[in-house]
Amino acid sequence: MRVLLVEDDPILGPAVRDQVAADGNGVDWATRLDDAAEFVRLAAYDLILLDLMLPDGRGLDFLRARRQAGDTTAVIILTARDQVSDRIAGLNAGADDYLVKPFDLAELSARLSAVARRYGGNPNPLMQIGGLTVDLAARSIVRDGRSVSLTSREWALFDAFIQRPTMLLSKALLEERLYTFDSQVESNTIEVYVGRLRKKLGAGVIETVRGMGYRLGAVAVAGSSRSRP
Repeated sequence: MRVLLVEDDPILGPAVRDQVAADGNGVDWATRLDDAAEFVRLAAYDLILLDLMLPDGRGLDFLRARRQAGDTTAVIILTARDQVSDRIAGLNAGADDYLVKPFDLAELSARLSAVARRYGGNPNPLMQIGGLTVDLAARSIVRDGRSVSLTSREWALFDAFIQRPTMLLSKALLEERLYTFDSQVESNTIEVYVGRLRKKLGAGVIETVRGMGYRLGAVAVAGSSRSRP
């Protein structure tokens, strides 16, 4: 996913950024609301992690403005305010989840994944995709009875296809979802990772549409289903 972190704390900010990036996501970090507004103008984000008190304003005002503008990007509020009234205000302003500081970084990862699944129309973490059994929460894949290990970047790319199973994803879109503004992206990076996924998960798991991009393979789409808990 492409994630925007809006947080001015010089200690918490890098910790959150590094945790989200370690999960395979692209993370842009803004310490002011005007910077955050510029980021969302330039890039499409899958999720925003939003502090409530920034040097140049209130996170809730930023959130309300985004919702009034029709922005449906998922938002998780990160704040030290733990009063019930504060949580209600955040949720009523359009937040999807609310995490009170201090929090465990592993919990942040779990909440981020859960919100992303809901937005992708797939709240159940268990899926059957062709011959693959996928646990989105545990980030685990079993192929023909054997566990398959993916790197964080490989998982992030595969997840982009899972969340959009019938969509054709251009190379530019995949790069935008996986990398930040300051990332150095080689011209063949996506091709390399797609090749790795095919080697690990099966040649037909991702289909190339020449000159246009990639999509989840026809066999995988036909065999995809939500597993019941």
